[in-house]
Amino acid sequence: MLFSEFNFHHDLLEGIEASNYETATPVQEQVIPPIMAGRDIIASAQTGTGKTAAFLLPVINQLLQNHVDGQVGALIIVPTRELAIQISQHLEGLSYFTHLSSIAIYGGNDAQNFVAEKKALQMGADIIVCTPGRMIAHLNMGYVNLKGLRFLILDEADRMLDMGFMDDINRIIKTLPHKRQNLLFSATMPEKIRQLAKKILHEPVEINIAISKPPEKIVQKAFVVYEQQKLPLIKKLLKETKYKNVLVFCSRKQTVKQLTRELKHGEVKVAEIHSDLQQAERENALNAFTSGRIPVLIATDILSRGIDIDSIDVVINYDVPGDGEDYVHRIGRTARAEADGTAFTLIGEKEQNKFALIEKLLDKEVEKALVPQELGPVPQYKPRQKSADNRKPFHRFHRQHQYKRKK
Repeated sequence: MLFSEFNFHHDLLEGIEASNYETATPVQEQVIPPIMAGRDIIASAQTGTGKTAAFLLPVINQLLQNHVDGQVGALIIVPTRELAIQISQHLEGLSYFTHLSSIAIYGGNDAQNFVAEKKALQMGADIIVCTPGRMIAHLNMGYVNLKGLRFLILDEADRMLDMGFMDDINRIIKTLPHKRQNLLFSATMPEKIRQLAKKILHEPVEINIAISKPPEKIVQKAFVVYEQQKLPLIKKLLKETKYKNVLVFCSRKQTVKQLTRELKHGEVKVAEIHSDLQQAERENALNAFTSGRIPVLIATDILSRGIDIDSIDVVINYDVPGDGEDYVHRIGRTARAEADGTAFTLIGEKEQNKFALIEKLLDKEVEKALVPQELGPVPQYKPRQKSADNRKPFHRFHRQHQYKRKK
C-alpha cells in the first residue's frame, strides 16, 4: 500500500516524500487506519518493522487536522534516552514541512535543556517524547500542563516494565485527561502488559505483527567455549574479520567495562555505552562509532533496540542474550539497508540452554563454528532438553481480532 493512499495532510506528505517513504510496511498498513479512525491500539511489534512511523504518521496527521495552540497534543513515553532521541529525530524529519512543534525530554541533560523542557511542558509543544523518570521530575515541580492531551503512546512497554518504570507510568497516566486516544506498542505481551492495557485502553484494536526472523542475508555463527576463552576468541575475531563497524553486546555493564579495558590494552579502537555513563558521554561514543572514528562499540542491551546505523556489518554477542527476541533485536542491527552482515555468538558452558531456546524460536540450528585450536579444548554443545510443559514461552500474545481497512 502506498503512503499516498492514506489521505494524509499535504504538508505531512511532503515530509514522507522527503524521507523517501513510498510503500507501507505490514505494521503500518494495519496500525495507521484504526488510529486515523480514533481507535485505541494494542500492538505487538518489534523494532525494525516500521513501528515508529506507524504511530507517528497518523498522530501528526490528526494534530494537523485539528490543531490547538498552547497545548501538548501527544505524549510518547519510551524506556531509554537513545530511543527518545531517535524517535524525536524521526519525528522532526516527518513533520519538517508542518508547523508542529516537538521536543525530546530525557535525563542527563544540562540546566539549559531542563529549562527548554519546562517551557515546552508549560506552554505546550504539540508532541513530546519522554522517558518516565524525567517526566516524573517535571511533574514533581507542579507546572506540567497536560490538560489538552489527545494522544498517549507507550512504546516498548515491555522494556519499560522490565526496567521498573511501572509506578512512574501509572503516576504519569493519573495526570492525563480521561478522554484521550491510547496507543500501546510492545514486542512481547506478558501479563503485566495485559493488566496495563486493561487499565488504560478503551475497546482497543489488537494487532499482532509476528516476531520476525533475522534476515537470511545475516550470516549467523556460534562458538561453543568455556567462559575464560571468550576474551581471547573475540580478540582473534576482531583481528581476523574484515569489518567497518562492529557492535558487541554484553549482558552486564561490568562486562562492558572490563571488555573495553582489555581491548584497549590490545590497541583496538573501541568505545563503550552503558547506564553508568553520562548522557553526553554516551552520545559522544555513539557519534564516534557512527562517523567511523571508532570502529568497535561495546554496549549493553540499551542499544539492542532503537539504534539504526547502516554501516554495522558485524554484531558479536559476547554473552548469550536473555531470550530469543533480544537475540533477534541484537543481530538485527547488522545487514541494514539491503547490506550483508555477520552475527557471532559466544556460548559459554552455562549459556547453552538459553541458546537452545533461541534456536527453537528461530526454527533453525545456528552453525557452530570451529574454535581456533590454540585456544585449547572446548565443551560439547549439549543443552539440557526441557519438556514443553516447563518451557517458558517467548511470546504469549495472540491476536483476538484485527482491524481491517474497508476497501
